[in-house]
Amino acid sequence: MKTYIFLLLLICVDVIALFISLNIAIFFKIDLLNNTLPFFNTLEIQKYYWIVIITLFIFIFEKIYIVRYDFWSDIKKILRGLLFSFLAVFTVITLTKIADDYSRTFILMFFLIASFVLPIFKRLFKRIFFSFDIFRVKVKVVANSDRYKTLYDEIEKNWYFGFKNSENDYDMVIISSQGFTLDELKKLIKHYAKKTKDIYVIPYMDHLDFSHVEIIDYGNIRLSAVHIESRLLNYKNIFIKYIFEKSLVVVIFPFAFILHLIISILIRMDSVGPVLFKQKRLGRDSKHFKCYKYRTMYVNNEKILNEYLKEHSDEIDYYNIYHKYKNDPRITKIGVFLRITSLDELPQFYNILKGDMNLVGPRPYMISEQKKIGNFNEEIILKINPGITGLWQVSGRNELTFKQRVELDVWYIQNWSLWRDFVIFLKTIKVVLLKVGAR
Repeated sequence: MKTYIFLLLLICVDVIALFISLNIAIFFKIDLLNNTLPFFNTLEIQKYYWIVIITLFIFIFEKIYIVRYDFWSDIKKILRGLLFSFLAVFTVITLTKIADDYSRTFILMFFLIASFVLPIFKRLFKRIFFSFDIFRVKVKVVANSDRYKTLYDEIEKNWYFGFKNSENDYDMVIISSQGFTLDELKKLIKHYAKKTKDIYVIPYMDHLDFSHVEIIDYGNIRLSAVHIESRLLNYKNIFIKYIFEKSLVVVIFPFAFILHLIISILIRMDSVGPVLFKQKRLGRDSKHFKCYKYRTMYVNNEKILNEYLKEHSDEIDYYNIYHKYKNDPRITKIGVFLRITSLDELPQFYNILKGDMNLVGPRPYMISEQKKIGNFNEEIILKINPGITGLWQVSGRNELTFKQRVELDVWYIQNWSLWRDFVIFLKTIKVVLLKVGAR
């Protein structure tokens, strides 16, 4: 019963959000853009209500109310549902004789506004709903590896799912395949299938994002195959990424230029030396390129470091693991701020314009790190341009070991999607503004 109540509440929230979007669209159409757009009769607003019903049906078809997604996956589903609804509505009014009775501009405004209002309402009300235990799903995690802690912590920290850990009394089970033999896995699934209808199995190859794979059915021999590809090595995806990033850079560039002027003045005021620092890094196909950054260290940094390491030998061991120092004495005051916010990498926009880098991609590795990357990883990572930001930067990069950074870069390339790039870009803004890591 509580499942149906929760489903009904979510639908009601979306209905409210959609009607609010209609009213906001009316406000823009009548009060703000009345002189520039054709006349719109607000008395006939009722004839647009069927658009709300169409949108809700498509949301149901997209399983938005049935499956519990994380925040970014939920937004993706919402935007996808709104796009399909928009196309369905325009198809109906275009192919019928009612096209002249509807304002296409108003419909377009409605869907654009809804794409902002719906996610906000969804996040706000889910926070309220999940404050009550009755709407939270009790989950049992079954794992025989370090994945147990990863899954357990995600359920504890990511409130948007509406999950809570429970060992004995549970509604669903998540089983991580790693650490179990095939027979053990079969027995686990059989055992828990008697106790709950909802069992989620994380595949042994958990380094792959199976939401993008293609399942090929070999019917004659009753087998299925999973088509796996390194998605960012596909020329079609490379082209899509190129168009997306270049468009984004054009939009951002004026703001970046103003920010560049301000930062340049602060660097000059803080210490003696040039504004920019350039260093050779590994680019596509292992080619070297000059990577530009703001200078965040004192000019005589080597002398400062040598004197510091004589008194703090433990920093050498720390550097061998993380490729950075816990307390780097070479960094200037403004340099600390620039590094924490990642603004020191802003000059790399010039590298993007030159074609050396992407906006989003694997981190630009130093030449001295090439051997440490490993031959297998190198063949994947160094096949594309590095990025100003990437999955490594929004996954708590200050807490990651070098090995973990490499693993993230490989995972990003193998499982790339345009939506993931968009999410990484938005998370980067959060890192810059709040000076914190993201997940």
